[in-house]
Amino acid sequence: MGRLLILAAVLPLAAQTARDIVAEAQKRAQADSQRYEGSLEVVDAKRKVSTKRWTYERLGSAGQSKAVLRFTAPAEVKGVALLIHNHPDRASDQWMWTPAVNRERRIAFQDRRTRFFGTDFTFEDLEERDVDKSTYKLVGEEPIDGAPCWKIEADPKPGTKSQYSKIFLWIRKDNYTFQVVESYQKNELRRRLQYSGYERVQGIWTARKLEMHDLKQNSRTILQLEKLQYNLALSPDNFTLQALRRES
Repeated sequence: MGRLLILAAVLPLAAQTARDIVAEAQKRAQADSQRYEGSLEVVDAKRKVSTKRWTYERLGSAGQSKAVLRFTAPAEVKGVALLIHNHPDRASDQWMWTPAVNRERRIAFQDRRTRFFGTDFTFEDLEERDVDKSTYKLVGEEPIDGAPCWKIEADPKPGTKSQYSKIFLWIRKDNYTFQVVESYQKNELRRRLQYSGYERVQGIWTARKLEMHDLKQNSRTILQLEKLQYNLALSPDNFTLQALRRES
């Protein structure tokens, strides 16, 4: 899930709305910058496994950040990169750089629902979303792996363009971490994202393992985060089209 804009202050628990809970969860995960190395294991419907590696860097405030994902292995995808410029009032701008053809391609809005380079994440799944682009409803409480969680329904506001008609969020009550995110297209559950392996890194509870399951394709992608750092010095120059070309 993308980070959302946050409330300036957190209301007492008894007075919290569903929106307050989502905003607090995003607030606790927020950092000025982030970097990690990741391994991606993609398991298709026939249980064939392919493995990729990428680096991820992010800079900026929630909802207005910039990010770069760059594949480092295997050789056939090395150097392929995605640049994301997030905006609070509209969909993100995204460009993919492919060294083999020595050019970048802007990702058209209608292509946001397509799978990102053979993974179970779509281009839309990789962008941050403003908290005010959705309405929220607390629909119940349900434990995940024995931990009490709020279950919250998020619906896009009119005028907000998304491939998803609604999203259900399970947020842990003791530390406000996301545990499960289920994304629907119309009334069909399309994707389930599960978070696990939480560790406290520089004061931020961080899931070291994310597993995205595409229920229609019956495939899944497992992302493992390594060498994770927050609030490190990153240059804004790293998040430009010129940098994509330069680093290839």
